[in-house]
Amino acid sequence: MSRLKVTETFVSIQGEADAVGWPTFFIRLTGCPLRCVYCDTQYSFYGGEWRTIEELVTAARSSKVRHVCVTGGEPLAQKACLELLTALCDAGLAVSLETSGAMDVAPVDPRVSRVVDVKTPGSGESGRNRLENLGLLRANDQLKVVVRSRADYEWTRELLQERRGTPLPCQVLLSPSWGEVEPRALAEWILADGLDVRLQMQLHKLLWGNEPGR
Repeated sequence: MSRLKVTETFVSIQGEADAVGWPTFFIRLTGCPLRCVYCDTQYSFYGGEWRTIEELVTAARSSKVRHVCVTGGEPLAQKACLELLTALCDAGLAVSLETSGAMDVAPVDPRVSRVVDVKTPGSGESGRNRLENLGLLRANDQLKVVVRSRADYEWTRELLQERRGTPLPCQVLLSPSWGEVEPRALAEWILADGLDVRLQMQLHKLLWGNEPGR
């Protein structure tokens, strides 16, 4: 039976993406090949414990919430993540995946809502972007960009403008890096440029700060 290394599982309020606000069962897998300078889950890089897919699906169903989010680290760095996502969907759950954008998202079960990052230069990992993923996005996916500075915002604006001929079929979410960009400033930049994007605040941090397991 396939196993995955898991840092933690917990129930919280989803703080990001299209499922924001919903009570959600989170499965945080261990490990990540990236080292973004603003990472707030560095504790998931190492350690963890092995859990079978059956155990994780049972835990998700026992949580009594409908939404499940598989996150990390970088969950797709573990090959069995694909099996887990399909098993959760087969169990009748509403499943989302949070991924760095450095891994191929094509094999992910189409029932999963993929929240795919694009890393800005300010992240320190923009060279790891797998831009081929942009052409694989569907209406039930979301593209997420964390903005650390005005320069990051302008880089993102240019990236989106380059795709005007082939607009993305999904929502684009811009998030201010926690403690580095004022949300009001990012909102004003978006409005001034008339960008067709959605401003995203991290609701879980507004509620609980950087507390792990939230």
